[in-house]
Amino acid sequence: MARTDEPEWARLNRAHWDAVVPVHVASDFYDLSSLRAGEGRLYPIEEAELPRIAPDGWAGLRVLHLQCHFGADTLVLAQRGAEVVGLDFSMPAVKQARALADELGLADRSRFVCANLYDARHALPDPEGFDVVYTTWGTIGWLPDIAEWARIIAWFLKPGGRLYFADGHPSAFVFDEVPEGAPAALLDGGPALFPAPRFSYFETAPLQLDESADYADPDAVLEVSRTIEFMHPLGQTLTALIDAGLRLDFVHEHDAVPWPMFTALEPRGDGLWQWPGTRWLPLGMSLGATRMA
Repeated sequence: MARTDEPEWARLNRAHWDAVVPVHVASDFYDLSSLRAGEGRLYPIEEAELPRIAPDGWAGLRVLHLQCHFGADTLVLAQRGAEVVGLDFSMPAVKQARALADELGLADRSRFVCANLYDARHALPDPEGFDVVYTTWGTIGWLPDIAEWARIIAWFLKPGGRLYFADGHPSAFVFDEVPEGAPAALLDGGPALFPAPRFSYFETAPLQLDESADYADPDAVLEVSRTIEFMHPLGQTLTALIDAGLRLDFVHEHDAVPWPMFTALEPRGDGLWQWPGTRWLPLGMSLGATRMA
């Protein structure tokens, strides 16, 4: 049953993500073949950086995956020996994650909780209960309060526990597809049009969007297309984590992301999309941080 006091941003966004779950599960974009073969892999960015988060491997670590969608990445870490808890506000996503865990024989090392991120401390009362908090790709743009997000992460981490976070770079979120018929310069790598500025990097008001396309299935037309999203400058996110008691261990910027953020991007051949020709601006970012005692 939906909460009667649920804010509009949460209600609209949850309805959107409820609707996209079957689209994503059926898509080629979310290829589960390696996971089903017992050899689940994450994107190259995470695979390169996660040894700094878990230098001794994942066996025995308790991992909290925030905004886990239908649990594919959560269960990759479970396959590597971690005890995982995935949290997402979409019940269809959580049900799919639980079914996938059962199918893979990982139900004994995984648990999936349905809750709004801001209710996480009540839905999962386990302060300082996790060695790692993991959250990646398409997460904080759906959240209005980045300072509270950081405090929740710190609340769940053991002293000395680590955060791994990766997402689209906020400078890239300034841009959007060129409106049809609008003049725009061509990219030097081909005929694709460079995306045009649409949103202020420093916008504080919620962004009211209505887009029926889906990144995972270009042929899908989403019936639940209205969403509310939020801009978070990089400095704001980093400062929120520091203020919450985390020490930044690394901050990386990337010229590729795991989805076709713009039609101008081209597949790199390893699950990431990049600019054709010149590496114009960062598309992704990632960081590792440690909760101080």
